[in-house]
This record gives sequence, C-alpha cells and structure tokens, in this order.
Amino acid sequence: MVDTRVVNSSVMERKAEVKNLDFYYGSAKALKSVSMVVWDRRVTALIGPSGCGKTTLLRCFNRMHDLYPGNRYDGEILLDGVNILEKQIDPIEVRMRVSMVFQRPNPFPKSIYENVAYGLRVQGITEKSSLDEKVEKALQGAALWNEAKDRLKEPAYNLSGGQQQRLCIARAIATEPNIVLFDEPTSALDPIATSSIEELMNELKEQVTILIVTHSMQQAARVSDYTAFMYLGEMVEFNETNLLFNKPADQKTQDYVSGRFG
Repeated sequence: MVDTRVVNSSVMERKAEVKNLDFYYGSAKALKSVSMVVWDRRVTALIGPSGCGKTTLLRCFNRMHDLYPGNRYDGEILLDGVNILEKQIDPIEVRMRVSMVFQRPNPFPKSIYENVAYGLRVQGITEKSSLDEKVEKALQGAALWNEAKDRLKEPAYNLSGGQQQRLCIARAIATEPNIVLFDEPTSALDPIATSSIEELMNELKEQVTILIVTHSMQQAARVSDYTAFMYLGEMVEFNETNLLFNKPADQKTQDYVSGRFG
C-alpha cells in the first residue's frame, strides 16, 4: 500500500525513501544512518554547511558514486518501492530514471538539438519525427524553445550561461525521469538567470519530483516544499520548508537557519 499524506487538500505519494543509509568513501564514513522521504512532484531541498554530506546524499540517488572505486553504500534508497542500491540493479538504468543537473552548465560539445536528443538515442529512440517531438517538448519544458528553435543546429556553447543551464535541464527531462537532481544549479549564474531557473523548477514540479542541494537558505525557502538539514553526515531535521525555517525542532537547525554557524 502506498503511503500518502494530505497537504493543502491534495493527496501526496512518496516517490522515494531513504532508509538507514550509510555511505563510505573508502574507510571514511560520509553518511550516517540517513533516513528521509521524497514526496512525488514536490521540491525537496538539502541544506547544511560545506562537508555535511548533502551532495554525497544527492549523488546516491543516481549511483554516481559507482563511478569511483572504493565507495560503498549500506542501507536502502527505494524508488517506487525498489531498492536502487541493490547490486543487481544496473546503474545506467538508475540514471535514466534519475537525471542530474550540475553546478556549472556542462553541455556536450554537440549541437543544441543533439544535446537534448542524446539520452533519447541511448534509450533506443531513432525515428526522426519522434526525436523532433521529444526534443521540442523538453526544450519547451525548460523554457528554452522560443530562444533555441531557430538555432537547433548551432553548437550548445553559443548559448549564454543561463541558457546552457536550461539546456542541461532540457537534456535531463527529455528522457522523462522519475526524479531530477539539482546540485547547486544556480551557483555559477547571475541573479537574473538564477531567478529564471527557480521559476522553471516551480513549473517542473508539476511533472517531476525534484531534489536540490543549495548553499542558499533563501533559495531553499523560495523553491522547496520540504527541506532537510544535514550536519556532519547526519540528517538532523526534515520537515515542510516553512516549519523547518520558522519552527525548527532541533537547536542545531535553529542555529544554522539563524546564521549562528555554517
């Protein structure tokens, strides 16, 4: 039976759940028995001081740590009820279901069109009409279609920094993932581009679940429905964003959100 919660008169379902997750870089334990719920079609923010484990946790969701030897997971991350950390689960399949947008725009050295089509081709979609349709849909979803529709054959590097990040978002959503991970997606952008990306996340959550790491508490307050505060590899507090910022249950959370440390 799927767990649900009623918030603002709407019934929510859990898209993912972290259960007693430990993570090791070699012998160094970076995450300590972390547990949390990721609600479907909501934005969940991970906040905390540098080195607290928030990016480490984010990258567990699409098994990015598998790319480096010596890393190890203990515990579970359930995605639609399936533990994606099981050894028999193909990390490539996980990354098709859990896309990622990084700190700095990282378009491929290809055309705008081919950047978005890349994951679709990996999925085995080769028919041009289908690719055209899905590329257009993704660019529209990333609020980039009007600016790019007459430039699809141009190199992606011809776009501005903010446009490149929206292109990376289009690339991430083109494969229709279950979750999109954002790792400080506006840290390299100016305030106008940052505002554009934040507005876009608010629109995207109507279709997809979003998990974002941010160093900006103001950004977390603006874009997220839920916030998790992490410290020294532990999940200190997880709650609705408004409650966590205004009525934190833990003194460490209170000290962090009030600027006493971090």
